[in-house]
Amino acid sequence: MIDLQKNWFVVHTYSGYEDQVADALRQRIDSLDMKDKIFDVIVPKEKQIEIKNGKRRTVERKIFPGYIMIEMVVTEESWFVVRNTPNVTGFVGTSTNPSPLSEDEVKSIQRRMGIDEPKYHIDFKIGETVNITDGPFKGFDGQVSEIDEQKGKIKVLVSMFGRETPVELDSLQVKKI
Repeated sequence: MIDLQKNWFVVHTYSGYEDQVADALRQRIDSLDMKDKIFDVIVPKEKQIEIKNGKRRTVERKIFPGYIMIEMVVTEESWFVVRNTPNVTGFVGTSTNPSPLSEDEVKSIQRRMGIDEPKYHIDFKIGETVNITDGPFKGFDGQVSEIDEQKGKIKVLVSMFGRETPVELDSLQVKKI
């Protein structure tokens, strides 16, 4: 079990207890003097822009509900400290050997958690019929044909003069019928 290299590991927790487990682990690291073996504990989260009832707000969502990440050197003592923290169900890996994350996986998760612009969370589906509430096409009904969560825009096919015309709108300019 002893691997004297510092790696990132994934720990499974009871769903909804990720932040409490991370806080408890940080306290245990301090009180049991494990700072030389357990270096960092994070709950992977990303910011998303959610639009509900025409209001835009930024929310933090867990990337992997039920899991936290720990940067540590695996020894009998460090494994014991993490494994016996309340609400921890175990390491991801085989029962006796936790599997470290690869460098690419860690970078990918950190990039996703990073300070990138938050993604929009748009509550519409392709093919859904919507009513345009703002702009030059106000009052028209149409079908959602494309959703761009990066920009918070949707394309709606509006029937004008007997043919479908695509109109790009901000997701705040439409409502469900």
